[in-house]
Amino acid sequence: MYTVDSIAAIIGAAFLQAADTTRTIAHLLHDSRGVAVGEASLFFALHSPRSDGHRFIGDAYRKGVRAFVVDRDPGIADFQEASFLQVPDTLAALQALAAHHRTQFSIPVIGITGSNGKTIVKEWLYQLLEPEHRIVRSPRSYNSQIGVALSVWQMTAGHSLALFEAGISQPGEMARLAAMIRPTIGVLTNIGSAHDEGFVTTEEKQHEKGRLFEGADVIIGPEPWTGLLPNHLSWGSGRDATLRVDALEQDRDTEAQVTYRGVPLRFRIPFTDEASVANALTCCSVLLHLGYSVDTINSRLATLHPVDMRLQLKRGLNGCTLINDSYSADYTSLQLALHFMEQQRTGQPRAVILSDFAESVREPGQFYGQVAQVLRSSGIARAVLIGPEISRHLQLPAGIAVQRYPDTEAFLGQYHPGLFHEETILVKGARRFRFERIVAQLETRVHQTVLAIDLNALAHNLRQYRALLRPSTKVMAMVKAFSYGSGSAEVASILQFHHVDYLGVAYADEGVELRRAGITVPIMVMNADVSSFPALVEHHLQPVIYSFALLHAFEAFLRGEGLQGWPVHIELETGMNRLGFATVEIPSLARHLQQTPWLRVRSLFSHLAASEDAAQDDFTREQADRFWEMLRPIEAALSYPVLKHIANSAAIIRHPHLQLDMVRLGIGLYGVEIETKQLELQPVATLRSTIAQVKHLAAGDTVSYNRRGVIREESLIATVRIGYADGYSRRLGYGVGKMWVNGHLAPVVGTVCMDMTMIDVTQVPNVKEGDEVVVFGPGLPVQQLADWMGTIPYEVMTGVSQRVKRVYFQE
Repeated sequence: MYTVDSIAAIIGAAFLQAADTTRTIAHLLHDSRGVAVGEASLFFALHSPRSDGHRFIGDAYRKGVRAFVVDRDPGIADFQEASFLQVPDTLAALQALAAHHRTQFSIPVIGITGSNGKTIVKEWLYQLLEPEHRIVRSPRSYNSQIGVALSVWQMTAGHSLALFEAGISQPGEMARLAAMIRPTIGVLTNIGSAHDEGFVTTEEKQHEKGRLFEGADVIIGPEPWTGLLPNHLSWGSGRDATLRVDALEQDRDTEAQVTYRGVPLRFRIPFTDEASVANALTCCSVLLHLGYSVDTINSRLATLHPVDMRLQLKRGLNGCTLINDSYSADYTSLQLALHFMEQQRTGQPRAVILSDFAESVREPGQFYGQVAQVLRSSGIARAVLIGPEISRHLQLPAGIAVQRYPDTEAFLGQYHPGLFHEETILVKGARRFRFERIVAQLETRVHQTVLAIDLNALAHNLRQYRALLRPSTKVMAMVKAFSYGSGSAEVASILQFHHVDYLGVAYADEGVELRRAGITVPIMVMNADVSSFPALVEHHLQPVIYSFALLHAFEAFLRGEGLQGWPVHIELETGMNRLGFATVEIPSLARHLQQTPWLRVRSLFSHLAASEDAAQDDFTREQADRFWEMLRPIEAALSYPVLKHIANSAAIIRHPHLQLDMVRLGIGLYGVEIETKQLELQPVATLRSTIAQVKHLAAGDTVSYNRRGVIREESLIATVRIGYADGYSRRLGYGVGKMWVNGHLAPVVGTVCMDMTMIDVTQVPNVKEGDEVVVFGPGLPVQQLADWMGTIPYEVMTGVSQRVKRVYFQE
């Protein structure tokens, strides 16, 4: 048990203020948005390139936190009931506390690192070793300088094994992670190209990763990298490998014929892709080292399944929003899932469906008391509890409606489609409860074509662009056109969570949808008209005014409503020749804005016509100069400051001097970058479908309408569940377009149909009905699809039909 006083001694802190040094600390925080049990939490005010945790002390204090680790005086006079521990470096203090906590335990600790596969190997080892052990492990992919500290802090006397992963991106990072993890068994998944930019050579990166294993009893992993480290147990095809792979035979699974320390063995791995087979062989090597028999290993390998480490946000029946986190059930991941739920400002009542927790609970009364507290503080209105332990021990306050079931079958036996209505539902259960069956009942029924939206990638791209901006520059995120096809409310929620300053939509009804979904960020409406005025006012939307006709009409409406000082944005025409006040209108506009009581100008802006094109840079400069000339008389006429913005995604990169007060971040936010490649953007959207049928066709056969898809030689043709009604253009027919199948590009054959498209999979191994097909996403960028179509990524993304199910996920 730690108190504020004992933690101060461990991290070498001096007290700026000591309100209650005997307070017991159970939880460590660095994000005020994730406060669950404030009175037992210690908040570390960490720094990042664009943020300072000291700014959020007030928010954490309002949520009940009364102990803080800081590197300067944050104004303690405002927080009389709190203790403040001052240190030179708050991150180093967090890591020092975690390192001390690790020294209190002598259980085996498996430390996992590598360029790829760390999280998969960790989760599979958890599945394989769980029958004998009470395991503490890194939540999801918590492998960073902060994530490792929070992972190690979870260790308790009730655990018999720990699984921690460590990720690095530059030299000098691993020593700090190693001090916290201190593995007794090291696992290296591989050394690949991930994060190469942080290292001069691959050998330098290998040496840095190897620092995790200093002091480990054994290091396990693939050749050649593991073989270069001491005390190694390597697997591979080389003759010196401890686990030599002699042959791999594949059909629907993989049979691995191996020799381990001179003894021939066979493993049956339920996967065929190269990465999964490699990760499984790493796990087999760990289990052999721990003394498991080949029969036991094979029986447990058969239960492995692909690990989905992602929180998925889906549309549910009866207007519900569904958060699928059915892969695990432990206290830390429950906190993370509830934190994710908090990000989704749907405005709906919140419900949870929970199973017994997977972790061992020595004191169920105390443990489930914490669960009850975190559910209450997260605003849960209804809880469905499934399992004997949680049903017996979890007592919830009167404000939360409770239903209890002994198992999943009992719940499904009483389930009916009207059980939930317009609620946000978190489904979270241990694997043995098979909650995927509950998710299948709750989600909206649509066909198997899915647009998957990676919310982590969205946040990553936002950070990439923010790193190019001055701290004072605001960000308007464009979410018009259904967030470029990605889904308005869901995307807007994550952007609001990450503190964008404005959202931009095309029409008022898009803004209304966001307000109804609980979005509170200021919203600019670019194409307001007279019919939309009532909705603008009712939902506190800010219109763009681009002409005197619109200006007078909106003022007349406001006058009739008795509303003064309504926020508006003034669009200036500098060369796009679409919308906006012309240069000759500026003197009259300035006089009018100076005198009107009905409007208050929030920003003055214009559109760059060709900021992405180096050949048009002279014209871009002309637009900027014209913009400045038009601004001056308006700013001079106004008695208050206004924001100025002209830069779009391309201009943020190519014309940084045009940041001004705010930038408008559009297509770049979704992972589509101009050709400069200055940023490491990640694709946000992946459009995927499945194969409905596979056919063997002979030379001379034809495919699809018009019989223009002629088979030249014996071929294998797959029918994919996507067509032009889903947004897959007819322009992609006859070999123009290709789809990604099992790691290969397969060309389109014949005409694209309304609901189906045929592809040639003759050269693709192991194709079968039900296989996933990627239309665009990682491996097949949306830019490539746009090039094939002879268009731009905007058209491809916004063209994805609304009948295609959107699934939102976050690791």
